[in-house]
Amino acid sequence: MKLKDVHSGSGGVRLETTEGIMHIAFSTPGIARIRYTLDSELSRKESLVVVSHPEAGGIQWTVADHPGHLEISTALLTIQVDKLTCAFSYWDANGKLLTKEPSRGGKTLERTEVYRTVFDAAADKVETGQGADGLRARAEGINRRLDRQAYHTKLEFEWQEDEALYGLGSHEEGMMNLRGRHQYLYQQNMKAVVPVLVSTRGYGILIDSCSYMTFHDDAFGSYLWTDVDEEMDYYVIYGPEFDQIIAGIRHLTGDAPMLPKWSFGYVQSKERYISQEELIATVQEYRDRSLPLDCIVLDWQSWPGNLWGQKTFDPGRFPDPPQMMHSLHAMNAKLMVSIWPIMAAGGDNHQEMSGRGFLLGNQATYDAFREEARELYWKQANTGLFSHGIDAWWCDCTEPFEADWNGAVKPEPEQRMLINTAESKRYLDPGLINAYSLLHSKGIYEGQRAADTVKRVVNLTRSAFAGQHRYGTITWSGDIAANWGTLRKQIADGLNFCVTGSPYWTLDIGAFFVRNLKEQWFWNGDYDEGVADLGYRELYVRWFQLGAFLPMFRSHGTDTPRELWRFGEEGELMYDTLVKYLKLRYKLMPYIYSMAGAVAHRKYTMLRALAFDYREDVRVHNIDDQFMFGPAFLVAPVTTAMYYGPGSRELQGIGKLRSVYLPAGEWYDYWSDERTQGGLTIEAKADLETLPLFVRAGSIVPLGPDVQYADEQPEAMIVLKVYSGKDASYTLYEDEGDNYNYENGSYTTIEMKWSEADRTLTIGKRSGSYTGMPAERQFAVEITGIAGRCIVSYQGEPVAVREKDLKS
Repeated sequence: MKLKDVHSGSGGVRLETTEGIMHIAFSTPGIARIRYTLDSELSRKESLVVVSHPEAGGIQWTVADHPGHLEISTALLTIQVDKLTCAFSYWDANGKLLTKEPSRGGKTLERTEVYRTVFDAAADKVETGQGADGLRARAEGINRRLDRQAYHTKLEFEWQEDEALYGLGSHEEGMMNLRGRHQYLYQQNMKAVVPVLVSTRGYGILIDSCSYMTFHDDAFGSYLWTDVDEEMDYYVIYGPEFDQIIAGIRHLTGDAPMLPKWSFGYVQSKERYISQEELIATVQEYRDRSLPLDCIVLDWQSWPGNLWGQKTFDPGRFPDPPQMMHSLHAMNAKLMVSIWPIMAAGGDNHQEMSGRGFLLGNQATYDAFREEARELYWKQANTGLFSHGIDAWWCDCTEPFEADWNGAVKPEPEQRMLINTAESKRYLDPGLINAYSLLHSKGIYEGQRAADTVKRVVNLTRSAFAGQHRYGTITWSGDIAANWGTLRKQIADGLNFCVTGSPYWTLDIGAFFVRNLKEQWFWNGDYDEGVADLGYRELYVRWFQLGAFLPMFRSHGTDTPRELWRFGEEGELMYDTLVKYLKLRYKLMPYIYSMAGAVAHRKYTMLRALAFDYREDVRVHNIDDQFMFGPAFLVAPVTTAMYYGPGSRELQGIGKLRSVYLPAGEWYDYWSDERTQGGLTIEAKADLETLPLFVRAGSIVPLGPDVQYADEQPEAMIVLKVYSGKDASYTLYEDEGDNYNYENGSYTTIEMKWSEADRTLTIGKRSGSYTGMPAERQFAVEITGIAGRCIVSYQGEPVAVREKDLKS
């Protein structure tokens, strides 16, 4: 491929080649959009992922013609185009190579025919059945028709030797650094796809494709391949820091809105609470035991009888939904309810969808790609559930056409990909099979926003896609199994999800499947006795410790109960340890909610791979079992058994330590305040009560009181704990805790700065206001290693607290 001609205009730079057209445009000085087609003109198809486009003439760039290449440059980013091969390379403003294509060129388009299935209601029999993950409906669809011509696209890179890559979403294999790896990108129970890569070289790549994809960095090459696209369309995003790359991704795909404060508290779930009485009694038990709780979850079959997916309460088990909600709200607890995109015949939800032609070919799953269908789905959810006062959605099974959850043997990875993508393509456009969850989430978000201004949207969803975070979603990792290997893999899965720009991820604390049913490959936990097995109790405690440092803190699963008192009683080690971390989560609420404010207002990420903060330290690139929780905390979960094996078998001779790498700088052990020099690996105390937890020197951590729910004491004193050793800053964020008034400026920030030289903490002037804001707030200032504290009555004006002001 050779470069023939170049045209630079207000919309970007058009490159005419011997094999099609390429186009370069800039969304910001650090974000380049590259498109490529073999057609005579670029596609006019609107993106489902990208919502931000630059104004014409808003970004300045130059085109420089050199003997062998072109240089298209902004103030931050330069793209060099080889005239002989049209190979691209990407450079920062200082002349550092970010990444490049192979010298022969890295873009390949292969024409492909796109077919759609035409269903004949008379000829195509619908078969329905129920598996471990819910109702499934299938129609054969014997008629296939040619719909259009499209492309397979292949985008190749030559990544650098010292480069680490992260992203692609949450997958079950526990891959951290993706170098030398291969990943299939399609939606499935334990796969949540986000087509974003982020590199330690200081750039990110967003592929704007909704089709099935693959990623390779192995013997087959280093590339991203898409199955069905109108053209190649991708973005290169310059950082160089990960937070800057994430900001660029959200610039393109939309900001993450504030979640309500309660959603950062503890969420109790299981499969399943079966009645109004059980829900209320469970919350009451938490209150009677003084165990903090903010939300309880009603899993599947809230609906009447066998009407799977019907969005109404069963009147026999939930006879008075308004009274149920009144009782829960009176105990300051919220209710999340599971809803499904698939509906069994016989209910009025299904009948209404079918009558208006809004069901896909299996005559059970609604067509989320149609706006009218999304509006009807919301209308049904609102009438049947939300109008009664429920607080949050659990949009389960948002990858509605998986087909491999059966049998005793797990299919091979490529076989699973073929089974599942073929099933999705049967009912969905092949170019859109990864985006169902994105559109489903859009309908819930826009519907609730139009119907209600008081409650922020909370949507826990099993599947994900680029841009979905703008709809108030939290993604969980699917129906995982209870064993130590899964626990460890989940850490890398969550970190790679959050590095894509989607900030809210969680998991089933304790795993979904606990027992081992040999006839079903996915039901492969190690603990047939559930909570009666001391081995499972130990695993659950470690999972709970990890969960306390995730964006959503949520227990869930089948086979065995999950409430805290199922794991022992007060005075017993397992129970007391669970209570310790439950209360720690609430103590950290000012810190966590301030991070949520930073997510919404400053495009921050709270669950952070170590490369966010230590990108140039090659020793962190492959660490898959540690992470930063915000700017202060380094978390090192324990992922091996130390006390018991399955069957309550007591383990002998196992030390109660785990290795922890502390990056350069100074660190404090959170539990002892002992100060340690970083840049080395230590053996940290890790008995059952102790999650290895460290605080970075140069941190200010706001801590709240003991509370029973997140917003119990909004005017309570906040402890400002300074971890000295270097200068520090922190922004305390507060708002009304729910509603969207913050979008109109109804919130406050207080900038806090610690000067190491002066040994002084300055609490800055309060900026902003909101309804219910305390006119006066008390802060207690503590400095690690210094006895005493200083109580400050703060009225919004700057206050300086010196070390010598602390009193015992």
